[in-house]
Amino acid sequence: MFNASTYIERRNKLKATLKTGILLFPGNDESPMNYTDNTYHFRQDSSFLYFFGIDFPGLIGVIDIDNQKEYIFGNDYTIDDIVWMGVQPTIKERCIKAGIENSAPVIKGEEYLKDAAQKGRKIHYLPQYRGDNALKLHYWLGINPAEVNDKSSLELVKAVVNQRNIKSVEEIEEINKASLLSADMHLAAIRFARPGMTEANVMAEVYKTALSANGNLAFPIIATKNGQTLHNHYYGNTIQEGQLFLLDAGGEVESHYCGDLSSTFPVGRKFTDRQKEIYNVSLAAHEHAVSLLKPGVKFKEIHLSTCTLIAQSMKDLGFMKGNINDAVEQGAHAMFFPCGLGHMMGLDVHDMENLGEVYVGYDGETKSKLFGLKSLRLGRELQPGFVFTIEPGIYFIPDLIDKWKGEKKFTEYLNYDKLEEYKNFGGCRNEEDFLITETGARLLGKYLPKTVERIEEEREKAF
Repeated sequence: MFNASTYIERRNKLKATLKTGILLFPGNDESPMNYTDNTYHFRQDSSFLYFFGIDFPGLIGVIDIDNQKEYIFGNDYTIDDIVWMGVQPTIKERCIKAGIENSAPVIKGEEYLKDAAQKGRKIHYLPQYRGDNALKLHYWLGINPAEVNDKSSLELVKAVVNQRNIKSVEEIEEINKASLLSADMHLAAIRFARPGMTEANVMAEVYKTALSANGNLAFPIIATKNGQTLHNHYYGNTIQEGQLFLLDAGGEVESHYCGDLSSTFPVGRKFTDRQKEIYNVSLAAHEHAVSLLKPGVKFKEIHLSTCTLIAQSMKDLGFMKGNINDAVEQGAHAMFFPCGLGHMMGLDVHDMENLGEVYVGYDGETKSKLFGLKSLRLGRELQPGFVFTIEPGIYFIPDLIDKWKGEKKFTEYLNYDKLEEYKNFGGCRNEEDFLITETGARLLGKYLPKTVERIEEEREKAF
């Protein structure tokens, strides 16, 4: 937790924005895997953490603006719990650290909310991503669980997004720690992977690095020879000489702030000539995007500029043809780059994704429906305090090649004969975390080896 003053200041700012009503923040509960006492790793709701800081299950956070009171409702452990878990701070003791004066058992919170609902008081809450919390809102407020998100408060969503999007100095320090941990996770893999291992062997080394630093994973690790599958969580393949290995992994530090990095390296000591050629296109796109980062620039424009560079580079290599600007405008480049250039991050690796990309990443602007561009999670004008990823890549997706070729799609822009030769190439990307400053941008964490030469130097350490 940060100091109590941090949470008091955050809640005061939120109250000043909303001005009236009750702000309701259901905390997360433990989630059983296969029976009650065998639970998944507990993760508190990020907005609850942001405004209350208490990393403990079964809580209800309430900010009653009209009556100028703030509450945490939660149950203390009994002796039956303490026997198994040891002595734990009381709810009141936890509240003091968050700057909350009023605490009571959960049943009192339920009574408070039901009474407020019966009186017709305005109760603001955020969209819910867990079914158990949707059921709680049904029980407390009488809302049909199927309608819970439809009846969430857009006013509160916008207020929380605008507040959480701008990272404070202490938040940036935590994200920097997470990015440093993430870099160590990647270096561990680059210096460990060898032909004959399974993807699971490499994934385990990455996970071990996070756990050894008293951290955890910000998201399930992507560790694969099949980099063309953007979110590949299968680890059963044996890796061999001549293949590329793509790692996308991020650490989460004790405060729950996240890092998110990607790296690509040869399974053997060296890149092949073909791999160098494609990898250098991806790396040039990455460096181009980074060079454009500064406040006041729309991220969507940086994305499109990077897409144009990728398209021109792929034309130079014989994969594309025709007018490149037209090709990008129509989305033909998405054959190689079907995803977005980056996304916001902080307490969530895709920060506040449950609150809606249209607000987090687009400030209410309508998103494009064009294939490739519709996957861009961040498009808005960059402001000091924004933290996000830069992660262009080049992917050869056999099913996409077959589909578009069969449809005779973009034949004026794509050389399908050349694409056929690369159907088994896989994919590659680099990803780093950046902060927008008053004058430009700052890399968070530390530099990973990205050039072919530096990666090959590091790969020697695995043999």
